[in-house]
Amino acid sequence: MTLDEVKRRLSEAGYQIEREDRLGNDTGTQLRFCDGGVVNVFDNGNFNCQGKTRKTLEGTLKSSTSGWVAHAAPSAGAIQSGVFVVYGHDATARDQLEAMLRRWGIEPLILDQLPSEGQTIIEKPENSAAQVGFAVVLATPDDEGNRANHPDEKSFRARQNVVLELGMLLSKLGRNKVVILLKQQEHMERPSDIQGLIYIPFRDDVKDASVLLAKEMAAQGYRIDIRKL
Repeated sequence: MTLDEVKRRLSEAGYQIEREDRLGNDTGTQLRFCDGGVVNVFDNGNFNCQGKTRKTLEGTLKSSTSGWVAHAAPSAGAIQSGVFVVYGHDATARDQLEAMLRRWGIEPLILDQLPSEGQTIIEKPENSAAQVGFAVVLATPDDEGNRANHPDEKSFRARQNVVLELGMLLSKLGRNKVVILLKQQEHMERPSDIQGLIYIPFRDDVKDASVLLAKEMAAQGYRIDIRKL
C-alpha cells in the first residue's frame, strides 16, 4: 500500500493528519493524527500503527485493504522484505551490511534508529513485525573484558546493548531467524554459548559473509538474486 493510498483511506474514515515526517532511518513516512494515533508507512509498501488509537487505525486499514494485515507475523514461505539490524560501535561494518542488504532489495531496519513513540527497545520489534522476519546482529570487537582477577584472559567482546538486543530478538524471532556476524572471531569472545545459534565469521568486510548470510535468509523466505552477492 502506498503512502497516498493510506492517507486517502484514513482521510475518508475521518482521520485528520496533524504532522507528516520521514522516518529517522529514511525507510518510510510517519503520519501523526490529531487523536494521538500514528501510522508508519514504509517505502516497501508495508505499514504499522501505533499510539492510543492503534487498534482503530489497524481496523480501518484492514477493512479497506485486500490482502493486507497490519502487525501480522510473516507467514511460512512468504517472501520477506525487511531485516532487523543490530550493531555496536563499528559504523563501517554497519554501513557495509546496510549497503549489501539494499543491493539485495531488502530493507534494513536498524533497531536503534526506529522511532521510539514511547516504546521500550523490547517493544519496537513487535510494532515492526509485519515487514520483518529476520535479524542480523553485528558482533564486532568494540569492548574489552575478562573475569575478575584474571587479566590474562582479556579479550574483545561486543557491546552490552548488542548482547541485550540479540537476546531479545532470539526470543521474538527464534534462533533460526537470527544470524550473528562475528568480526575477527579469533580475537573475539562470543556473545553467547547457547547451542544452535548461527554464527558467520568475517574478517574486515561484511561481504566476506555474504554467501552464507544469503543462504540463511533464503531458507527463511527471502528472495535474493545470486548475481548480486
